[in-house]
Amino acid sequence: MIFRMVVENPTWGAPRIHGELRMLGFELSERTISRWMKRAPRDPDRAKRWLAFLDFFTVPTITFGVVCCFFVIRHDRRHILHANVMKHPKSVWIIQQLREAFPFEASHKYLIFDRDQKFGFEVIAVVRATRIIPKRTSFRSPWQNGIAERWMGSCRRDLLDHIVALNERHLKRLLSEYVRYHHEDRTHLGFEKERRREGDT
Repeated sequence: MIFRMVVENPTWGAPRIHGELRMLGFELSERTISRWMKRAPRDPDRAKRWLAFLDFFTVPTITFGVVCCFFVIRHDRRHILHANVMKHPKSVWIIQQLREAFPFEASHKYLIFDRDQKFGFEVIAVVRATRIIPKRTSFRSPWQNGIAERWMGSCRRDLLDHIVALNERHLKRLLSEYVRYHHEDRTHLGFEKERRREGDT
């Protein structure tokens, strides 16, 4: 089973595999898993397939169209507050997504986003109306929003590297299911390899 997990998930390390096996009821030490991993065959090309998309959360469909994925993530617990997809997102659509993510006066103090032109004056005005302070990252500095970048990478490795979206509707369903998996079943190394439930604080 360890060999299969390594081959099918080449970006997973011993801590991640250890956490997944614990969820399945296997009691092995992380050190034992690490030793077995060294014997498993690896395909180095699999981990490089999506390098071109790490800077943008866009997803190609089976008909070679491109769909944009929008999400809001809470940094302290890595909880996805809202996620949706759209082929050509405009400011009006982004504002509607923010209203769905923050339906009432939010308890969050800051909202970090990059310098994309879609986040224009109207978007910033809506953010400030919820009494959240908007913060832009510096130019070409994705590490300033590392939690979101890491979630995008996980979504690609766990889901989008293995499934081709048929269309916008199909991708929305896949993303919704992945968010549920992320909240309820996926192990989180930062939380002692435990699953982080939606209601956790």
